[in-house]
Amino acid sequence: MKTLFIPTDFTYQSLQSIPNIAQQYYPQKVDIRLVHMLKITDNIGELLMLSRRSTEFRQIPDNFYIRCRDMEKDFSHLINRIHIDIFYGSTVAVFNNYLDAHEVDAIVPPHDNYKLLFKNSIDPEVLIEKCGKRVLTVAETPGIMADMVTEEPELIEQQ
Repeated sequence: MKTLFIPTDFTYQSLQSIPNIAQQYYPQKVDIRLVHMLKITDNIGELLMLSRRSTEFRQIPDNFYIRCRDMEKDFSHLINRIHIDIFYGSTVAVFNNYLDAHEVDAIVPPHDNYKLLFKNSIDPEVLIEKCGKRVLTVAETPGIMADMVTEEPELIEQQ
């Protein structure tokens, strides 16, 4: 089984390429690690509480979890499991340790409209280009823009 690392900003665009990428490994199933990357704080109080940290996980929209679970079901012949994680660190050595610990075989680059969500979010491309792991090339996938906002009509009570 292969493990793929995909940087995510918890939008639909982070998920769009997964079926096409997983298809490249068929008949072997893949594990997907969707990871948002944060630099580690230098505040001693925050460092002591790091293992209990859940603030970032609370920022992940519920529909993102639902889409991941639906994708696992719909593409169960391609995907073994989708993991959602937060990486804390900003050095290549720590990043490589993370990749080795999770036995990552290849990295998918972030999508074009990737957003940094928190004040301590880091651009994943900085560490990806220096880590030495295989980076997959992803074909453009037509799909929904992450920032598209639809306005619902306002309900007006008739007299």
